[in-house]
Amino acid sequence: MLYIMKRTQLYLDEDLWEALHTRASFEKTTISELVRTAARERYIVDPEKRREALMGIVGIWKDRTDLPDTETYVRNMRKGTRLKRLGIL
Repeated sequence: MLYIMKRTQLYLDEDLWEALHTRASFEKTTISELVRTAARERYIVDPEKRREALMGIVGIWKDRTDLPDTETYVRNMRKGTRLKRLGIL
C-alpha cells in the first residue's frame, strides 16, 4: 500500500527510545517504521474487523433471565421525580 507521508518529530523518553532502538535492530527496520506500525494498529480501525467484533456481541444478553423486560425497565426509570422537582409537572 502506498502512503503519502507527512513528516513529524517526536520526543521519546530514554526507556522508550532504547526499547524501540533494540526492537528496530532486531527486526532490521527503523524506529520510524515501528512507530508508524504501532500508530496504525492503534488508531486506524479496519472496518471489517470492527464489523466482525460488533457481530460477535449481537444477542449476547438474549438468554439472561436476571433482567426485567425493556418496557418495565423504562417505566421504572420514568417514575423519578426530576420533572416534578423542576416544576415541569
